[in-house]
Amino acid sequence: MAGPGAATSYQTELLAHAFRRFDQAAVSLQESYKGLMERMERMDVELAAKNEALRAGLREKEDMRSHLAAVLESLTTGVVVTDQRGVIVRCNEAAERLIGRARRDLVGQALSTVPGLEEPGADLPAVMHLSGSPVSVTRTVLRNEKGGPHGSIVLLNDLSNIRKLEERLQRRDRLAAMGEMVGRIAHEIRNPLGSVELFASMLRRDLAEEPQGRAYTEHISSAVQAMDRLLSNLLLYTRPMSPSPDWHPAVTLVRDSLVLAAHATVGLRVDVCNQAAEEVPMLWCDAAQVKQVVLNLVLNAAQATPAGGAVTVTITEERGSHGRPAGMRMAVADTGSGIDSTLLSRIFDPFFTTREEGTGLGLAIVHAVVEGHHGRVEVDSEAGQGSTFSIVLPQGPQSDKVAGVLRR
Repeated sequence: MAGPGAATSYQTELLAHAFRRFDQAAVSLQESYKGLMERMERMDVELAAKNEALRAGLREKEDMRSHLAAVLESLTTGVVVTDQRGVIVRCNEAAERLIGRARRDLVGQALSTVPGLEEPGADLPAVMHLSGSPVSVTRTVLRNEKGGPHGSIVLLNDLSNIRKLEERLQRRDRLAAMGEMVGRIAHEIRNPLGSVELFASMLRRDLAEEPQGRAYTEHISSAVQAMDRLLSNLLLYTRPMSPSPDWHPAVTLVRDSLVLAAHATVGLRVDVCNQAAEEVPMLWCDAAQVKQVVLNLVLNAAQATPAGGAVTVTITEERGSHGRPAGMRMAVADTGSGIDSTLLSRIFDPFFTTREEGTGLGLAIVHAVVEGHHGRVEVDSEAGQGSTFSIVLPQGPQSDKVAGVLRR
């Protein structure tokens, strides 16, 4: 039978074994904890990397969204996006302008509620008038990633500038055809006209002792000379001399033209105002031809203005898309009765005039000379509101350095 000492020794050994097991478990737990911490650190690094990648992706998407929104707003084409129900969910600034309604009034409304867009063509473009402008309307089905219909996109293209360009081309073709015909007729008339002048001078010499007969011959000579001036204008229109351009002060050209016009407008009781700014740059042009253009426009404006009215001449510099000089605009505005819209397409036709004493060649010559300078003529007129004729001439072969030197 074991004594108390043996029992105590056994308990001590058992307790020591338990402590050893506890130490082993503690060491194992510590190693597991250390491994877990290392794994958590790796996960934190991976999570931070994924979060950064996610933020970069979100920033990229936001930049792309902002870029696409800026592109959409910069388009001159109107864009209207609808959902599958035909409700407008997005539109750009050009669409607001062409439709004539604010975006807040369009978004959320059915496309069918927009006047003129009730039933735009699904496949083929249609042309209609929105806010007074001709607009082509094209509808395209908007599809999702799976190719299914997800709404539609309606594109609105303003055709005003295209129509103006078409009118300019048609006018040029029409004037070219008329000019060729008029030139031939002028030559055919001028030949016998010289014979009439020759015989009139011979009669004037033979009738030197007969005052009445001599007066008749002088009337014949005056009529022949008037006809010759008319034919000269015709030939100037049909075969204008090629311009000999050089640098000229634009303000001086206008002043000289107004001096010439003063003699012809003195009896019209119309106030001719020169509002040309002194700081406009030099103009690359044929001075004599441009003076003739300004003179014709001022005379035409003065004759269309009632007594007590005013004719105003201005010069402004045209700027291009990047703010660089792109040309010079000379405008002649009057306070007359304006031009009926049905006549605007004919005002540059030779012999077309609304005045009984007019020849209808002044504006035709203006158009021919400006075209020879590779410029354009613009007309802004409304019946009862006066008219403004503007000629826009190119800036000419100048560099930035030359432009700086030649500025006044």
